[in-house]
Amino acid sequence: MESGNDMKLSRTTKNIMFMICAAALVIIVGGAIFYRSIEALYFAFGVILTSALNVLKIYMLERTVNRTLDMDDKETGSNFVRLQYLVRYFLTGAVLLGVGLIWLYVEPPFINIWGAVLGVFTLQIAVIIVRHRKLED
Repeated sequence: MESGNDMKLSRTTKNIMFMICAAALVIIVGGAIFYRSIEALYFAFGVILTSALNVLKIYMLERTVNRTLDMDDKETGSNFVRLQYLVRYFLTGAVLLGVGLIWLYVEPPFINIWGAVLGVFTLQIAVIIVRHRKLED
């Protein structure tokens, strides 16, 4: 295991990150077909924002696992994992809250809340696809 900023990402993490981007692209194309107006750009911005957040969360998860495996004390490792879990979900909540506030109070809103919500699901879609592909191998 490597520590610090020189940590290499596992193949699975890279595959998940790639699939997040691919799922986001499919959702954006679907939004462009659905909206056919400037609203498609706002929709795309929402998808891109939350998909980028998902890529960050996957990176943080990989880093958490690697750092925890390097720890000697099980209780410290367990507490570290719990804290990192809360940080990742706090980030998701903060971004969605920010998007919701922009959607409610900025006129015209430059981000579409439905794009942001669909972008959150790119992580789950990516994990399902990567897992399914692993099972086939």
